[in-house]
Amino acid sequence: MRGLALLLERLAGFFEAINEWLGRTVSWLSLLMVLVSVSVVILRYVFDLGWIWLQESVTFMHAALFLVGAAYTLKHEGHVRVDIFYRGFSPRAQAWVDLLGSLLLLLPVCLFIFVISWDYVAQSWSLHEGSREAGGLEGVFLLKSLILMMAGLLVLQGLAIAIRCLLQLMGLSDGETQGAET
Repeated sequence: MRGLALLLERLAGFFEAINEWLGRTVSWLSLLMVLVSVSVVILRYVFDLGWIWLQESVTFMHAALFLVGAAYTLKHEGHVRVDIFYRGFSPRAQAWVDLLGSLLLLLPVCLFIFVISWDYVAQSWSLHEGSREAGGLEGVFLLKSLILMMAGLLVLQGLAIAIRCLLQLMGLSDGETQGAET
């Protein structure tokens, strides 16, 4: 049983490492968004210049930041949670809530998002969809692909949470349900 627990712990750690790396990497887009937004304003109001592609790049970065960063935020318990009761629960009760929430809510919703978005993204790929604006960014199909990536990354994080909670409930872990490092 210890061998299986160790394997599951490593699997959860691997899923979390993916989300940790992607989240930290994509977080740099927030700084880049600010710099590009300031540039757009300066170019427009000081030099009377503007490019659609530059403005659209802020939208692309914003979407990427949120879609790719959603699982990272879940890993670090940054999503909104109604914890009026939860915070008073024992670690075991919290593990049950997290396990059931992951299995019965998070994973089904992510799978639904993935399935329902598949045709939407596939159609965009088939057209190699670009901006509707003249001079806008190409690659809208790549941006739309991040919807599928978000769902997949949230599934990985949900599985990591479920594994850690299950191990805790079985008495095979240290009681840390999410394994979040700060």
